[in-house]
Amino acid sequence: MKRREFFNWVGLGLLASSLPIAIAACSTDTTTTASSPSQAATPKWQKIGTVAELDKTGQLLVPDSPVGAVLVVGTSKAAKNLVAVNPTCTHKGCTVAWKTDKNQFVCPCHDAEFAREGKVQKGPAEKPLKTYLAKIENDSVFVKST
Repeated sequence: MKRREFFNWVGLGLLASSLPIAIAACSTDTTTTASSPSQAATPKWQKIGTVAELDKTGQLLVPDSPVGAVLVVGTSKAAKNLVAVNPTCTHKGCTVAWKTDKNQFVCPCHDAEFAREGKVQKGPAEKPLKTYLAKIENDSVFVKST
């Protein structure tokens, strides 16, 4: 056997032995694909903290929750009035703060003001804050994308 033929056979052998791996990497898992759309269509409630944390200051800021940054305002005594927003200002991306005395969110960077429901009350922001549904269950605070 000549050297060139030997290398051709070795190369062909390597190619043939890696073929199953390449096929597995390119194939799609039908069970994952089938269940993914239904999960995306019905987002689940995500636990972001405890009632004790919320009641301590009347707000709960979670910058890295499963749904993204969340600021929940309220207390367990007024659980039906919980408000949850993404606290990232839609103007320049600063984190808004809840001002209880004004009953609104205020951006510390450019003084944009947002209503309790996230709507812009005073610019320079033009888009509302993203809102979430919020609830309390078993001493835990949960949010869900709307």
